[in-house]
Amino acid sequence: MVTISTTLRPLAGFAAQVLLLAVLAATVGLTGWGWLAGLLYGLLLCGLLAAGLRRAGMTGLGWANSVTFGRAILAGGVTAMAAGSGAPAWLLAGVAGVALAMDGLDGQIARRTGTTTPLGARFDMEVDSALALVLSVYVAAGQHWLALVIGLARYLFGAASWALPWLNAPLPPRFSRKVVAAEQGIVLVAVASGVLPPVLAVAALVVSVVSLAWSFGTDVVWLYRASRVREQARSRWSGTREHALAR
Repeated sequence: MVTISTTLRPLAGFAAQVLLLAVLAATVGLTGWGWLAGLLYGLLLCGLLAAGLRRAGMTGLGWANSVTFGRAILAGGVTAMAAGSGAPAWLLAGVAGVALAMDGLDGQIARRTGTTTPLGARFDMEVDSALALVLSVYVAAGQHWLALVIGLARYLFGAASWALPWLNAPLPPRFSRKVVAAEQGIVLVAVASGVLPPVLAVAALVVSVVSLAWSFGTDVVWLYRASRVREQARSRWSGTREHALAR
């Protein structure tokens, strides 16, 4: 059963997204493409959130997920500006920077209030990935294609997991993974703002791509070794069981 709260929260978020687009249109101007990208983003965001709340059996967002929702709405504004607007680069980068700066706040709130949920963790990760993708496309279009590697990495990993199911296993916490993720956002915002000279911008992107490859590579190696351990354990258990049945 869909509760009123589960339905109204995403609708209120979509209304906030439209309001943000209207403010951007009135101040810096949005083209038709900007409006289209922002509205489609808002519809997709709120539709997926409503579906996630229903599947999780949650009737409300809570404070932590509300912060994540606010970050997601800001990412919708970045999407609209990147798709078509008269917004200066510093404004787009500034809004993206605020959304990135709020990252971690939702997790702290969830842990301190004892409201951590799988939905909240997935919501936070998808918002980060979507914002990184938008920024990478914006930077690639205006400066260097290397930025696309940063934005597409998370989605390429997800696509690979369809063919290699062992990539879906849970990973242990790793502080360096968080550091690399934060670095990607900082670099994309800095390059998108246009404050870095071209040579430094490319150098920063190269460093980010290398660190990202190292981080994903470390996780892939760990997941592969863990899958081999599980396979060996299943083989031993199967052999022991067959031997016991034969007796």
